[in-house]
Amino acid sequence: MAMLTVRNLPDEVHRALRVRAALHGHSMEAEVREILEAAVAPEGRVKLGSLLADIGKEAKLTDDEFAVFEQVRDKTPAKPVNFE
Repeated sequence: MAMLTVRNLPDEVHRALRVRAALHGHSMEAEVREILEAAVAPEGRVKLGSLLADIGKEAKLTDDEFAVFEQVRDKTPAKPVNFE
Protein backbone atom coordinates (compact mmCIF):
# COMPACT_ATOMS: atom_id res chain seq x y z
CA MET A 1 0.00 0.00 0.00
CA ALA A 2 1.10 3.51 -0.69
CA MET A 3 2.02 5.95 2.05
CA LEU A 4 1.43 9.67 2.14
CA THR A 5 3.14 12.31 4.27
CA VAL A 6 1.46 15.67 4.71
CA ARG A 7 3.82 18.46 5.70
CA ASN A 8 3.02 21.89 7.16
CA LEU A 9 -0.42 20.87 8.40
CA PRO A 10 -1.80 23.73 10.49
CA ASP A 11 -2.24 22.94 14.19
CA GLU A 12 -5.96 23.78 13.98
CA VAL A 13 -6.47 21.21 11.21
CA HIS A 14 -4.51 18.59 13.17
CA ARG A 15 -6.63 19.21 16.28
CA ALA A 16 -9.86 19.11 14.28
CA LEU A 17 -8.86 15.80 12.68
CA ARG A 18 -8.00 14.34 16.07
CA VAL A 19 -11.39 15.42 17.48
CA ARG A 20 -13.27 14.15 14.42
CA ALA A 21 -11.49 10.80 14.64
CA ALA A 22 -12.34 10.48 18.33
CA LEU A 23 -16.00 11.26 17.65
CA HIS A 24 -16.10 8.48 15.03
CA GLY A 25 -14.12 6.06 17.20
CA HIS A 26 -11.24 5.94 14.71
CA SER A 27 -7.56 6.60 14.87
CA MET A 28 -6.58 9.86 13.24
CA GLU A 29 -4.92 7.90 10.44
CA ALA A 30 -8.10 5.89 9.78
CA GLU A 31 -10.16 9.08 9.80
CA VAL A 32 -7.89 10.73 7.22
CA ARG A 33 -8.10 7.60 5.03
CA GLU A 34 -11.89 7.74 5.19
CA ILE A 35 -11.94 11.44 4.31
CA LEU A 36 -9.62 10.90 1.34
CA GLU A 37 -11.60 7.91 0.05
CA ALA A 38 -14.83 9.91 0.21
CA ALA A 39 -13.20 12.87 -1.53
CA VAL A 40 -12.08 10.87 -4.56
CA ALA A 41 -15.11 8.55 -4.89
CA PRO A 42 -16.92 9.21 -8.15
CA GLU A 43 -20.27 10.92 -7.65
CA GLY A 44 -23.32 8.98 -8.73
CA ARG A 45 -21.39 5.73 -8.98
CA VAL A 46 -23.63 2.73 -8.44
CA LYS A 47 -21.97 -0.16 -6.67
CA LEU A 48 -22.71 -3.67 -7.89
CA GLY A 49 -24.17 -4.85 -4.59
CA SER A 50 -26.57 -1.90 -4.47
CA LEU A 51 -27.60 -2.51 -8.07
CA LEU A 52 -28.29 -6.20 -7.44
CA ALA A 53 -30.27 -5.39 -4.29
CA ASP A 54 -32.39 -2.91 -6.26
CA ILE A 55 -33.04 -5.52 -8.95
CA GLY A 56 -34.18 -7.99 -6.28
CA LYS A 57 -36.52 -5.39 -4.78
CA GLU A 58 -38.02 -4.62 -8.20
CA ALA A 59 -38.53 -8.33 -8.88
CA LYS A 60 -40.26 -8.64 -5.46
CA LEU A 61 -38.49 -11.91 -4.67
CA THR A 62 -39.61 -13.66 -1.51
CA ASP A 63 -37.08 -15.14 0.89
CA ASP A 64 -38.04 -18.62 -0.33
CA GLU A 65 -37.46 -17.64 -3.96
CA PHE A 66 -34.12 -16.09 -3.08
CA ALA A 67 -33.12 -19.25 -1.18
CA VAL A 68 -33.37 -21.22 -4.45
CA PHE A 69 -30.55 -19.11 -5.88
CA GLU A 70 -28.40 -19.88 -2.85
CA GLN A 71 -29.05 -23.61 -3.24
CA VAL A 72 -28.03 -23.79 -6.91
CA ARG A 73 -25.13 -21.34 -6.73
CA ASP A 74 -21.73 -22.93 -7.37
CA LYS A 75 -19.73 -22.30 -4.19
CA THR A 76 -16.55 -23.94 -5.45
CA PRO A 77 -13.60 -21.54 -5.09
CA ALA A 78 -12.27 -20.25 -8.40
CA LYS A 79 -9.01 -21.74 -9.60
CA PRO A 80 -6.07 -19.32 -9.74
CA VAL A 81 -4.84 -18.31 -13.16
CA ASN A 82 -1.72 -20.12 -14.36
CA PHE A 83 0.41 -18.15 -16.81
CA GLU A 84 2.91 -20.92 -17.49
